[in-house]
Amino acid sequence: MNDSTLQRPAAPRKQRLDTVVKLALMIFFGSFALIWGGMYLSRPDRSIPPYSIGSQEGTAVAVHVPPWTSDTEIETLVERFRKVGRETRNFGSMKIRPTTPDDPAGRYRRLTIYIFTMDAWAEAPILHKYLTGEDKEVRDGFRRALRGLYRLTESEEEGRIGPLVGGQDSAATAAYSRQLFKETIASMP
Repeated sequence: MNDSTLQRPAAPRKQRLDTVVKLALMIFFGSFALIWGGMYLSRPDRSIPPYSIGSQEGTAVAVHVPPWTSDTEIETLVERFRKVGRETRNFGSMKIRPTTPDDPAGRYRRLTIYIFTMDAWAEAPILHKYLTGEDKEVRDGFRRALRGLYRLTESEEEGRIGPLVGGQDSAATAAYSRQLFKETIASMP
């Protein structure tokens, strides 16, 4: 046999991608880049626990956090409400509707936020019964189920962790309920 009969067949030439295919691939991967970028820019704030507004009536807002939320995380959430209250008094970014919408001095002059880990306590009928005081059992259960509180008025703000207990805070109640802060604040911004 001679060398000319043992030649290998020529390798097929690689074809370049068509312009339309290149454009389609650019759009495909570009859309994933846009989606990822949008998700990154709109990601939730991870420094506070996830929460949702259960109900709102007048100046009272009932908030629900997951059952596994620790007291430290609830304290962080209360501190975030405090920061917003001190800096801008605009709780719209925190998903809270204006509590004093017709007040020319501000849309959030007075606000009380109740934080629960059981979503049933954050529902509108329960909040209404608590605020009206029409059912003593609901009122007492509401106060016992509370995990955190933030209250803001024209001149004062208060933050608490744990249920609302009757009387003054003591060493015995400090294990499950304590006041984080209660102080007079400067006039509204």
